[in-house]
Amino acid sequence: MQSVEAAILRTVLYAHLFRFPLTLPELHHFLIHDTPVDIHTLDAVLRQIEQRTTILQRLDGYILYRGDRDLLNRRLERESLTNQLWPLAVQYGTWLARLPFIRMVAITGALSMHNPASATDDLDYIIVTLPGRVWLARAFAIVVVRLARLRGVTVCPNYVLAETAMLQERRDIFLAHEVVQMVPLFGHNIYRRFRSLNQWTDQQLPNAIDPFFPIEENIPTGIWAALKQGLEALLSGQLGNWLENWEHHRKVRRFAVEMRHAHAAAKLDAEQIKGHFNDHGHPILKRYEELLQQHGLHESWIPDQLAGD
Repeated sequence: MQSVEAAILRTVLYAHLFRFPLTLPELHHFLIHDTPVDIHTLDAVLRQIEQRTTILQRLDGYILYRGDRDLLNRRLERESLTNQLWPLAVQYGTWLARLPFIRMVAITGALSMHNPASATDDLDYIIVTLPGRVWLARAFAIVVVRLARLRGVTVCPNYVLAETAMLQERRDIFLAHEVVQMVPLFGHNIYRRFRSLNQWTDQQLPNAIDPFFPIEENIPTGIWAALKQGLEALLSGQLGNWLENWEHHRKVRRFAVEMRHAHAAAKLDAEQIKGHFNDHGHPILKRYEELLQQHGLHESWIPDQLAGD
């Protein structure tokens, strides 16, 4: 029970960094622990914590750190914002799925957790492509980005990677959360392979086996499927290879300065385009470490790369 109690506190503290009170099902799904815990056990231990301390409180079905009611109001506001943004995210994700060489599209970032900051928040996506066509697929996606911008919508395909590069090298809680909270819109079979290749996330978020906010797959049909297949056939040979290499080298030269940023986590190679030039993961992990230490929970959940900082 002490282990489960520590897991509950770890999870609530992590969510608190994003100003995000959790419901009991969310706490259960995203529980930061080394083994699965059933929701009934979780609820029983949470009740024991509530009886002994005010560190965690439940109000209107949400679990609050130190009873911060302002966060409850903010959470309710962000649920309303999610209702506005979610249809847009699905709409633009559908357009991305229609593009050549794209094999999976998933919503990521704050919206995937129903936690957008504003009605104009970015629509973040991860895109998986056919091997050898990462840069061409991204170039097609940028067309959607620019069309969306004309309508005042910010579409951000922040992470584009080939099917051969889905295994993630970083294995900290920030990236584990990013992996399990993504919501696949297209390419559910690729999504399942992605999760299978990254089963290391089960060691930190063992209850998050499936998406918390699942959505029906949107597969291109009719003229869109035919157009996608036709463009892929046209660009599958030497012409496509030349355009892929040209776009790759052009963008690497353009982003050379941003790559030198102190907290850059960007990757620009033949298999992945990760445009995180100012990575939020590092500062989040540092703040999380401080909160864990404050509550006597500094343990193996802290990434090794922070040990010397």
